[in-house]
Amino acid sequence: MPAKPELLVVAAIPPELRARLSPNYTLIEDRPGAGETRPGFPVIVTTSMAGADAPLMAALPDLKLITCNGTGLDKIDMAAAKARGIVVQHTPDAVTEDTADFAIALIYATSRRLAEADRFVRAGKWKTERMTPSRRVSARTLGIVGLGKIGEVIARRASALGIEVLYTGPREKPDQPYAYHPDIRDLARAVDILVLSCPGGPATHHTVNAEVLQALGPEGTLINISRGSVVNEADLIEALEAGIIAGAGLDVFASEPDIDARFMTMENVVLQPHYASVTGETRQAMADVIETAIDTFYTPKTTSL
Repeated sequence: MPAKPELLVVAAIPPELRARLSPNYTLIEDRPGAGETRPGFPVIVTTSMAGADAPLMAALPDLKLITCNGTGLDKIDMAAAKARGIVVQHTPDAVTEDTADFAIALIYATSRRLAEADRFVRAGKWKTERMTPSRRVSARTLGIVGLGKIGEVIARRASALGIEVLYTGPREKPDQPYAYHPDIRDLARAVDILVLSCPGGPATHHTVNAEVLQALGPEGTLINISRGSVVNEADLIEALEAGIIAGAGLDVFASEPDIDARFMTMENVVLQPHYASVTGETRQAMADVIETAIDTFYTPKTTSL
């Protein structure tokens, strides 16, 4: 029986993906250090959070395929991959529906103060106190930063709930029925809730800063399901502490999982552990994409006469 191909796994992967790959492949869990060279690995498995930089690719002279369990490519050096002719396979379509659902969930959680109300009940306060009113969701205006695949689904979900949707991005999309604002500050001024669903990376680094938060205003809420790097976190914390904005729903942070301790004491923030795409259905769909890409790579090519 031929030996199973070896896959170099350079990041911690979900158990669903491990279970899918293990029967047909030998998983070598390692990440070459500086100055190391590891020949014999044409395929690696990584994640969006761990990525694959140019030094890693340089350490793998036989690398032909990078499989990435996740949608973000900001931590994969795409220029280095292109220069080497390395194929990069990630899983963007698999996460779209559940990530969009999670954005809507955070809108409800922040507007209707669900997590705060849960703590209120558990602490026994309901016996002697009453919570102050929350905010109606259907009467609000939503601004989406990044009307890509996930952003479009968020917009459809929100519209169905009676929420007015506006958006910004690198360019206007004439086929979309939502009003376009080329400047994020103008968008923030026009909406009650600002949802970030744009990619990470240098192009969007600290897109949301003190000026944008000031524009969002004391009745505004920030929802981030994209990347922590999109927000200047120091500016956000100051805005939350000073009442410059009303609140935030955050699934991503600048330094995950070691988030700033000041977030822990804020009642006006809903905190989540980068959880938007973590459903059984999405995990299985992501494993499908990765497994198919690797199986295809190792399937012998046949030519017809």
